[in-house]
Amino acid sequence: MTNNKTLLDRELFTEALRHMSEADLVYLNRMVVERLNLLAQARSTVQLARFAQGDRICFTASDGTEKHGTVLRLNKKTVSVCTDDNQRWNVSPELLRKSNL
Repeated sequence: MTNNKTLLDRELFTEALRHMSEADLVYLNRMVVERLNLLAQARSTVQLARFAQGDRICFTASDGTEKHGTVLRLNKKTVSVCTDDNQRWNVSPELLRKSNL
């Protein structure tokens, strides 16, 4: 029943969109963008919470090599990492894995 209700709600919403003024559509767009940003921020916060300063981590670099290192700092959207070869990286927390090395 939830799927039918969702489908009906989407159809009603689509019909309502057709009758909205430009000002209403601009307002709705602003609300949608704010909601998407909030969801992205919440997802990032959850991902960042998996790590702490000093944690041993690993990730696959853009060239395909496996990098191992230590978390230096948790930033707003990324994790600052010092790799074992003494390079500094800012990495999305979604790309990091805890390491046993």
